[in-house]
Amino acid sequence: MEYDVVIIGAGQAGLSMGYFLKQSGISFLILDNQSRAGDVWRNRYDSLVLFTPRLYSSLPGLPLGGDPSGFPTKDEIADYLEQYAQTFDLPIRFNIDIQKIRKENNIFAISTNKLTIKTKRIVIATGPFHTPRIPPFAKVFSNELTQLHSSEYKDQSQLQEGPVLVVGGGNSGAQIAVELSENNETYLSVSQKIRFMPLKFAGKSIFWWFDKLGILRADRHSFIGKKIQSQGDPVFGYELKEKIKNRSVIVKSRTKSIHKNEIQFEDHTSIMVNNIIWATGFTPNYRWIEIPNLLNPNGEVNHKRGVTEIDGLFFLGLPWQHRRGSALLLGVGEDAEYLYKYIRNDVR
Repeated sequence: MEYDVVIIGAGQAGLSMGYFLKQSGISFLILDNQSRAGDVWRNRYDSLVLFTPRLYSSLPGLPLGGDPSGFPTKDEIADYLEQYAQTFDLPIRFNIDIQKIRKENNIFAISTNKLTIKTKRIVIATGPFHTPRIPPFAKVFSNELTQLHSSEYKDQSQLQEGPVLVVGGGNSGAQIAVELSENNETYLSVSQKIRFMPLKFAGKSIFWWFDKLGILRADRHSFIGKKIQSQGDPVFGYELKEKIKNRSVIVKSRTKSIHKNEIQFEDHTSIMVNNIIWATGFTPNYRWIEIPNLLNPNGEVNHKRGVTEIDGLFFLGLPWQHRRGSALLLGVGEDAEYLYKYIRNDVR
C-alpha cells in the first residue's frame, strides 16, 4: 500500500490534519493504536474537566456543541472527536501499533503489527504525551505504598485508605488533589510556587481575554511568547487555592526521596502516606522513528512550524509548535492548515 500522506495518530492533531487533506485529491491514511477516536481522552481520570471553554475547544469545520462558555468534560471531548471522524468520513485504521519508520530512496516504510505501509510523506501527530515521567527513586517497591502516574489514575477506588501525596503542581495535579481532598488527607508536592489564574474574569472566559489581548496569537519566538514559555502554565481556577487556604490540601516542597512509605522533601521535612499520584508529566519517545538527525541535542524535534529538515517528515500537535495552543484543541487546527498548504504545494 502506498499513500501520498500517512498520519500517525487519530487524536485532535491527526483528525485536524485529516480534515484538510480530505478537501483535496491527496491520498492519505490515519493510523492509531487505540480502538476508537477519542480513546486517549476516555482513558484519562474520570473527573477531568477542560480549563478551556467550549468556544475554544473545537476543531476546524465542526463546532463543539453545548454552552459556549461552559467547560467540557473529557468524555464529551472523546465523543466529539469520534463524531468529528465520522462527520468527515476520515480514513482511519485503528489498533495499529507502529513498530518502526525508516526512509529509503525518498520513500518512508512504516512497519506495524499488522502491515507495512509506504508513503512519500508522514505527519507525526502523536502529541506530547508519550512516556510517563517518574523519578528513578520512585521505583523502590513497597507493599505499603500505592503509586500511580496521573495517566493511570481513574478514581479514588484505586487507592488504599490513608493519606495521599500528589506530586506535580500543574492543572492535572491540581484537579486530582482537589478531588482526593474530599475523602483523603491530601498533600501536594510542588517544585515552585503555584501561580493561579481565574477561569473567568468580568463574566468572560480568561481565554476570551487572551484572545482579545492577542496572547493566543503570540508565536513562540515573540517577546510575549517567550515570556509565557519561561513562566510555565498557571493553574486555572481557584478550587485548589481554596483547598490550600482551608488546609484540605497541604502544600509540600519538591519530593526528594522515598523510604517505604515515608516521603522526604527538599526542605528536609517528611510525611507518611499510603498513596502517591505522580502528576509529573511525560517525556517524548521517538525511538521508533529510525531516521538520523530527527532530534536536537536536547532531545527535541528539529522543526520550523512542524516542518523538519527531513524531506516529507512533519510534526503536528507539539507544545508551542507555533503558538501556545498548538498542543490544544484551540490551536492545533491552525497548525494543521499550515502543514496542509505546505504539503498540497509539495504534491503539486
